[in-house]
Amino acid sequence: MNPLRKAILDMAGYVPGFQPPDNEPWIKLNTNENPYPPSPKVREALLAEIGDEGENLRKYPDPGSKAMRATAAALYGFDPSWVITANGSDELLNNLIRAFAGEGEEVGYVHPSYSYYATLAEIQGAKVQTFGLDENFRLKDFPTSYEGKIFFLTSPNAPLGFAYPLSYIESLARRCVGMLVVDEAYVDFADFSAMELVKRHENVVVTRTFSKSYSLAGMRLGLAVARPDVINALDKIRDHYHLDRLALVAGNAALADQAHLSATVAKIRATRERFVAGLKALGYTVIDSRANFVFAAPPDRDGKRIFEALYARKILVRYFSDPLLAHGMRITIGTDAEMDDTLAALGEIG
Repeated sequence: MNPLRKAILDMAGYVPGFQPPDNEPWIKLNTNENPYPPSPKVREALLAEIGDEGENLRKYPDPGSKAMRATAAALYGFDPSWVITANGSDELLNNLIRAFAGEGEEVGYVHPSYSYYATLAEIQGAKVQTFGLDENFRLKDFPTSYEGKIFFLTSPNAPLGFAYPLSYIESLARRCVGMLVVDEAYVDFADFSAMELVKRHENVVVTRTFSKSYSLAGMRLGLAVARPDVINALDKIRDHYHLDRLALVAGNAALADQAHLSATVAKIRATRERFVAGLKALGYTVIDSRANFVFAAPPDRDGKRIFEALYARKILVRYFSDPLLAHGMRITIGTDAEMDDTLAALGEIG
């Protein structure tokens, strides 16, 4: 008899986007990485932390991430007791489910959105409830009082790119009996955040990642803002040394250089608008995006055909076989040159 838990045996597991070898000449637009390097202050902080002989690396990091929490708290206007750091925002999503949803209890999210929510719920043995979207990108059939233990709302939505209005997010917070987690992985490319709702509603948590706007996908950094009792619970169940010394100094330096963040985001947003105009000129349908990617469908609504033709030209985009998404592709915004090459390839493919 296999001693593994049945939930683990039965689950499919999350499949991340394809990562080609770094030395191969792909145009990589499939995993929403930032095409520009992080703040120069990150490199300076890393070199300083390593030192001439790497002396600091023999010692454990600060288990409480105090400096990085304090920097984030000051930036967002909270006391540090309202902030927790993490090994990528995925660690936060996992620990939030562990903290609030026991085996057999309900975890909800929007479909389509980040499919990893389902994987994390399955690992916990929780029950999953999904809600679709109507033609105005609002939740279908969401109850006046949602009784699930935790509900994940990705805003801006991935993979579609639209952002929910702040007033709508607040209405969902009022309707959730349990926790509303607003996953803001792409919010720096949008026009507003739900962060202020954390102060107005006890059941709201906002999560962030450093993988997109801060160009630190390789460092695996994230953070969450929530009421101190929620932060205390997450502190109890995280690994006691969940962030290494280099990640901590990199994250702190990135947060401290908001000028670099603003400049990088502005470049990506400008490229996004230019790329969208080019797609529409080719007859593509494009959802209005507030992220560092777009979801676009060709005139024949055959996303797989375009994905395969781009792949043959060593241009990687993200294709989803889900029937709700198979008509299009998610395309990360890269440099101007990368997007020009992509538009030229799409013109050839027809």
